[in-house]
Amino acid sequence: MWTPTTRRRHSRTGLRYETDLTDAEWAVIRPLLPAPAPCGRPPIWSMREILNAIFSVLRGGIAWRLIPKDLPPRSTTYGYFSRWRDQGVFARIIHHLVMADRERTGREASPTAAVLDSQSIKTTESGGPRGYDAGKKVKGRKRQALVDTDGRALVLEPQPAGVQDRDGAGPALRLSRRLFPFIAKAFADAGYAGDALAAATIIEVEIVRKPPGQVGFAVQPRRWVVERFFAWISRNRCLWKDPEATLASANVFLYATAVMILVRRLARSA
Repeated sequence: MWTPTTRRRHSRTGLRYETDLTDAEWAVIRPLLPAPAPCGRPPIWSMREILNAIFSVLRGGIAWRLIPKDLPPRSTTYGYFSRWRDQGVFARIIHHLVMADRERTGREASPTAAVLDSQSIKTTESGGPRGYDAGKKVKGRKRQALVDTDGRALVLEPQPAGVQDRDGAGPALRLSRRLFPFIAKAFADAGYAGDALAAATIIEVEIVRKPPGQVGFAVQPRRWVVERFFAWISRNRCLWKDPEATLASANVFLYATAVMILVRRLARSA
């Protein structure tokens, strides 16, 4: 709930751009970035400014060529973005941030339960893998999201929208075993019911069904957490639609959004 106190706490007035990292946020993420190359020409732009440019593209939904002139140029920004994409940098960063934020709240670093859901969104004319979700009548891509029971992103996986939830969840759940090996149970909606998913992973999937006779919208136990996560990431205009030509780039923007959320949270609590 927004109050004058929370508005002041979350206010980003005074920054050059609202997407710029504050000193506290930079202190959180700086140790998690790759070390600079030991040889070659010294970089002209700092890593902090590179991240500011990437977050500007993400939050504003702008093209790389429209990055503001006082931020690194598109060639430099996209060069780092593509390099970090291929190295899986943002996925590694979110792994560390999730554990740090869980420990901050007094919980075990690695979760034992998670919540699973998907979000289907349209794509732009940029092309790339896509499909048609007949249930939601959306032509584009589907985002499989596995979050912990507080809504922190654990595994994010973009797929063509034509992939059924029960088929697309298997890769996300199997990937979680490498990153968060203590997850034993995942809560999901009826779209994930079936023997195929149960055979695809050793994680128990508990289906949270609607009460009999429910009419209209109602908050469902456990499932609301991942729905809230989708609301959080949808504040970024780059994620209203999927403009990326490759699933790898779409995946990076999803993880970058989750990184932005946790970096700000950890910086405010420092």
